[in-house]
Amino acid sequence: MSRRSTRSVGVWAEMQRQHQRRLEAEARQRRQEAQQARAYQRRAAQSHREYRQAEAQRRTEELDAQVASLQGLLAVGCQAQPFRAASLMRAEDVQPFSPGPLAYPAPMPSPEQYQAQGGWTANRRAQAQAEARARFERDWQAAQAAETQRQQQLAVAQREYEQWAHAQLADVRRHNAAIREVIDGVRHGDPDSVVEYFTAALYSSGTWPEEFPRQVSAAYDPAARQLVLDWELPGFGVVPETKSVRYVSSLDQDKETPRPVSQRRALYREVLAQSALLVVHELFASDELGALESVTMNGFVDEHDPTTGRRGHIFLATVMASRSSFRELHLTQVDAVSCLTDGLRGQLSARPDQRAPVRPSRRPHDVGHRVVAHGSTEEPDLYDMDPIAFENLVAELFQAMGMQAVTTQRSNDGGVDVDATDPTPIRGGKIVVQVKRYRNTVPPTAVRDLYGTVQDAGANKGVLVTTSGFGPGSHTFANGKPLELISGTELVDLLHRHGLRGRLGEAGRPVTAPPTPVGPAQLPPDYNILGMSWTGEVALDVCALVCRGSRVLSDDHFVFFNNPGTPDGSVRALPASAPDKAAICVAFDGLPDTADRFVLVAAVDPEVNPDADLSGFTDARIRLLDPGMTELGRLEVSDGRPHETALVLGSFRRRSNGDWDFVLGGKGYTGGLEELVQDYGVDVE
Repeated sequence: MSRRSTRSVGVWAEMQRQHQRRLEAEARQRRQEAQQARAYQRRAAQSHREYRQAEAQRRTEELDAQVASLQGLLAVGCQAQPFRAASLMRAEDVQPFSPGPLAYPAPMPSPEQYQAQGGWTANRRAQAQAEARARFERDWQAAQAAETQRQQQLAVAQREYEQWAHAQLADVRRHNAAIREVIDGVRHGDPDSVVEYFTAALYSSGTWPEEFPRQVSAAYDPAARQLVLDWELPGFGVVPETKSVRYVSSLDQDKETPRPVSQRRALYREVLAQSALLVVHELFASDELGALESVTMNGFVDEHDPTTGRRGHIFLATVMASRSSFRELHLTQVDAVSCLTDGLRGQLSARPDQRAPVRPSRRPHDVGHRVVAHGSTEEPDLYDMDPIAFENLVAELFQAMGMQAVTTQRSNDGGVDVDATDPTPIRGGKIVVQVKRYRNTVPPTAVRDLYGTVQDAGANKGVLVTTSGFGPGSHTFANGKPLELISGTELVDLLHRHGLRGRLGEAGRPVTAPPTPVGPAQLPPDYNILGMSWTGEVALDVCALVCRGSRVLSDDHFVFFNNPGTPDGSVRALPASAPDKAAICVAFDGLPDTADRFVLVAAVDPEVNPDADLSGFTDARIRLLDPGMTELGRLEVSDGRPHETALVLGSFRRRSNGDWDFVLGGKGYTGGLEELVQDYGVDVE
C-alpha cells in the first residue's frame, strides 16, 4: 500500500510542478507581449506620418491602375481566346466508384494468435487451451459476421453508385445533345439558336471587368444574316471621381484631388466606344460557323432619363458593322472613339455623363423574329449576375418568404445591401442583409463586419448571403449571435423553394457527388472512439483540433458542430452512446505527418445555456474505446471553474517512437470557444 501511495504522490507532485511551470511560462509570455505592444506603439507613433503618406500613395496608385484598366479594355479583350462551342461540351465520364474502407476485407483471426496462457498442471493447461480455442472461435465468428456485413454494405454501395453514375452520364449526354442541337441550328440559320449561341459567347467572356453590367436582348435576321442586339454599358460612375490622394500632415487628413469633369467625360466616352467595339469583336471572333454577315450593336445604360425622370434604357452608342469592314481593323492600335464614329460611321453620345442619347438605326424588336433576353428562359448563373441584379434577386427572395425587403442605395448604405422587416410577432423585426457574390470562401472579417452593422443599425438580426461558403472561423464567430450565414447551395435551394430561379456555375446544375457508402465506410481504418462524459446539466460542445505545437494545421482541421470532420477523414464527430454525452472518432495513425498534437476542448453552448459557465462541469472523464465499443482505458480531466465558458480537456501528443501520450489540460477561457480557438490560430476575425 505504501508503495502505491508514494507513486500517486509523485504523480501528483509532478502535475503540480508542470502546472507551476505553465503558470510561470504564461506570465513570462504576458510580460513579453506587453513589452512588444509598448514597442509597437512607439514605432507606430514615430511612423504614423510615413504610414499615412504611404497609404495615400497606395490609393493614388489604385486609382491610376483603375484608369489604366479602363483605357486598355479593348486591347486586353482582343488578346483573349475566342469563344468556341466545344467549351460548352461536358466530358462523358463520371467519378469512379470509391468504396473507401468497405474495399478491405475484415481481418480474420489466426489460431497462432491464441496460444494457451499459463498452466502448471495438465488440467490447468487443458483448461487454458480450451479457453484459447473458445476465444479464437468467438473472434472468428465475429470476424465472419463483420465480413458478411461488409460484403452486403459493399453490394448496396455499388448499386447506389451505379444508379448515380447512370443518372450523371444521362445528364451529361442530354446537355451535350442540347449543345449539338444549338450548333446545328446555328449552322442552318435558326434565329433562336443563333441568339442563344452568341449571347452565350458574350456571357462566357472573361475580359469584362467585374463591375460592368451584362444585360442583353437580341434577335437574328436570317435573310440579312445580321444579329441585332441591345447591350448594357457601364454608367458614368465607372470612371473614378478622384484623381489622386495626398496626405496633409498639418491636418492629419487625406486630401483628394478631384478628376476634372472634362477628363472624366473623355475617358467615359472612350470606355463606351471600346465596349461597343469589343462586343462586335467578340461576336465575329466566336462565329466559327459563319452565321454573321453583320452586327448591329446598340449600347444603353439603365438609368433615369433626365428629360422624363423615368428609369429606362438610354442609348449612348450604336454601330452597324459588316464582317468585311470589321476584318480590316487593327483594334489594338485604333483610337476607339474615332474608329467607332469615323471608321465604322457609328454614333456616340457627345455628353454621355449627362445621358444625352443617340438614336439606334435598328432594334431587336424591328427584326420581325422573337427577341430573346438573356436569363428569361434559363436559370441565371449567380456567379455571372450583375451585382445590382443579384441584390434585387435576394430582396425578391425575402419578399417571397413573407417579409418586406428593399435594396439600399449603392453609396452610404452603411454596409447594408438589403433592408428587410419580418412582420412576425415576437421573433420578427428589422433584418440587415449583406450579399457577397464570391467564388472563394467568405473571410471571417465579413461576418464580424456584419455583426458590427447589426449593432450600429439596432437590428434584430443580420443575414450574410453568398454564392460561395463559410469556413470554421466564420461559423465560430456567428455562433450564439443574432447572425445567419446562407451559403451558395442553401441560397439556390431557397430560391427554388420560393419559385425563383438561380444556379451556381456551368449547366445550371449543382455538381452532384457520388453517394457515400454508409456504415463503417464513413469511419477511418484502425480508429478509436473518445467518449466524453460529465455530471451537471450544462450543455457543451466538444471539439477537436489537429495541431502542430500550439497551432492548428488549418481551419479545416478544427472539428466542431459546423465542420464535423477533417478533409482526410482521420477525425470525425460521432453521435454519443450512453453513458457518454459526446464522442469523437480518431485514427491516430491516419493523422497528418505534420501533426504532433490532438487537442480536445469543451465549450458552453450559448444557444442552449446562454448564461451558463463551467462551474457545473464536474466528474469529467474520457473513455478510450475500440471499434467494438470495448473500453480500453479511462482518462480523468479537470473540472470547470466559475466564469469560464471554454476549457482545454487535454491533448494527445506524438512521441518520437510514434506512440501518443495523453497530457491533462485545464486551461480555461472566459471568452468561450471563440477565445479558445484563437489561441490555436483559428481565424475568427
